[in-house]
Amino acid sequence: MTPSPTVTSLLRDWRSGDADALQQLTPLVYDDLRRIAENHLRSERAGHTLQATALVNEAFVRLADADSPFEDRAHFFALAARVMRHILADYGRNRNSLKRGGGLQAVTLQEQRVASPQSLDIIELDDALTKLAKIDERKSDILVLHFFGGLTYGETAAALGISAKTVDRNLRLAKAWLANELAFDQSRP
Repeated sequence: MTPSPTVTSLLRDWRSGDADALQQLTPLVYDDLRRIAENHLRSERAGHTLQATALVNEAFVRLADADSPFEDRAHFFALAARVMRHILADYGRNRNSLKRGGGLQAVTLQEQRVASPQSLDIIELDDALTKLAKIDERKSDILVLHFFGGLTYGETAAALGISAKTVDRNLRLAKAWLANELAFDQSRP
C-alpha cells in the first residue's frame, strides 16, 4: 500500500505544476484555511459582507498566483494568514473609496488580541502592522500568524524558524507596541 502524500509534498508538487496535487491538497488544508479566515473575520465590523468561504477562495487564488515556493505546511499557512489580512485590508480600502473616503467602520478587537481592547478600523490595523514590519518584521509576522492566523506558539515558531520562547517574548513586545501605536494614531486629529 502506497503511503498518502503529506501536505508539504503536495505543496511542492503543486508549485511544480502538478494539477492533481492541488486536487489532493485542497481537502487536506481547507478546514485549517477556513479556521484562519474565521479568525480574521472575528475582528471585522458587524455585518461584514465577506464570508469565510469567499476569503479562503480569494486567498487560494492569490496563493496560486504567488511566485514564492512553499517550504512546508507551516510556511503555507503563514503565507495564507498574511494573504487573508491583505485581502481584508484591500476590501476595506475599496469599500471606503466607494464612500469617497468617509465613513470608516470601527472594528472591535477582543481583549486577547491586543494588550488593551480598542475600537479601530481594519485599515488602521493593517497600516500599523505594515509600520511594525518595517521596524521589526518578525514581530509583525508573529502578530499576524498568532492572532489572525490562529497558529499556536509552536506552529508560529515552526513557520518562522524560531523557538516558542522567542515567539512568546516577541509577541508580548509586539502587542505592547501595537497598543501604543493604535492609541497614538487614534489621538491624532
